Amino acid sequence: MAKQRVEFRCDECGGSAPRWSGKCPSCGAWNSLHEAPVVPASAQPIPRLDAAVPIDQVDMAAWGASPTGIGELDRVLSGGLVPGSVTVVGGEPGVGKSTLLTQAAASMARAGRRVLYVSAEESSQQVRMRADRLDALVPELWLAAETDLGHVVAQLDAVQPAVAIVDSIQTLHDPVLGSAPGSVVQVRECAHRLVREAKERGVAVLLVGHVTKDGGLAGPRVLEHVVDTVLAFEGDNHHALRLVRAVKHRFGSTNEVGLFEMGDAGLIPVPDASALFLADRRPGVAGSTVVAAIDGHRPLLIEVQALTIGSSLAVPRLSAQGLDSGRLAFLLAVLERRTDVSIAKHDVYALAVGGARVVEPGADLALALAVTSSCVDSALADDLVACAEVGLGGELRQVGQTSRRLAEAARLGFRRVLLPHSAPDPPDGLTALRAATIADAIALAGLAL
Repeated sequence: MAKQRVEFRCDECGGSAPRWSGKCPSCGAWNSLHEAPVVPASAQPIPRLDAAVPIDQVDMAAWGASPTGIGELDRVLSGGLVPGSVTVVGGEPGVGKSTLLTQAAASMARAGRRVLYVSAEESSQQVRMRADRLDALVPELWLAAETDLGHVVAQLDAVQPAVAIVDSIQTLHDPVLGSAPGSVVQVRECAHRLVREAKERGVAVLLVGHVTKDGGLAGPRVLEHVVDTVLAFEGDNHHALRLVRAVKHRFGSTNEVGLFEMGDAGLIPVPDASALFLADRRPGVAGSTVVAAIDGHRPLLIEVQALTIGSSLAVPRLSAQGLDSGRLAFLLAVLERRTDVSIAKHDVYALAVGGARVVEPGADLALALAVTSSCVDSALADDLVACAEVGLGGELRQVGQTSRRLAEAARLGFRRVLLPHSAPDPPDGLTALRAATIADAIALAGLAL
């Protein structure tokens, strides 16, 4: 029996090398080469399926997206799933990836689309129990518990689905390759095969992907390159809020975000996220400000809280949850130098309420006002919202999509907004308080120093 030839392939770029080295000769990445068997190419020529045509004559009739039936997911997917597309849904264990896809599968099955759910991690009984809890027992939803890639392809032949879900790509394996499931070679080759099957059959394929400690997709980077869409499913296990973002999307924008709330009956779409974030806000509390933030194209009103207390430490504590700790330190330095607020000997704790994450510059002014409000123990007006970036000189700067932010604030009943002079006029019902510097904004907010 002849010994199988091997080569070394790069996780980052997919390039190959005849022998191992610490650095990939193609892209320069370090420690990215791994052993992979060489699969001999077929001697038969590959037939050309489609002749080249002028670009303005490309048929777009079969390209239209079909809704999944879950509004927040369709928002991120720019309308739904495109036939022949391959989408990877990545997220931490337990965040709700399987729950989301089970609900989406049931919704599409109710609409008359045949869906094949391939469970490569759980048994059929486990998936059935989850589907029962989510009210997802629909005749057009087919289930198969398979880990062998060849068997998955055979299921596609037998069921002929419009949508196929594989949970997860890291647990599939092709026995021909000889390596363990989850290895670089297995993930890459299985993904390539499923992409080819999706394009040839016109089946929309959804793959569940594991993530690493830093939040990136586990496995080779080529996995992200070969698929059409990469969705990041985010959430804190201590909060019910879940967010879906498009990291890559060949069929639309990557600037949308879908919001869900995890409940006993599964994931509940949250069309009015601002109302959710502000539902339990207590008026008249020092250290609380509302920021008109933006996530992609979606405006969100989020409460930002700060607490300052005298510190006995040589280096005071600085804690930020849901906020950029580096930006908080920068704002404290600006307050210390450009205003009369003395914060150097205080521990500072800052929080974006409700499990939200606000790291954009548009939250600068709101966060600075929250810190100042806590420091002087004076509450801001309940109908006030802030929206501006703060510079190192203490100046206020306009942020992107200000008009969308202000329209959301007016919709939720806020009456005043702190803005820089360069910002556009707010809509009717919202009065602009314009300031040139952070010190002016503190004075306009009524925080006596």
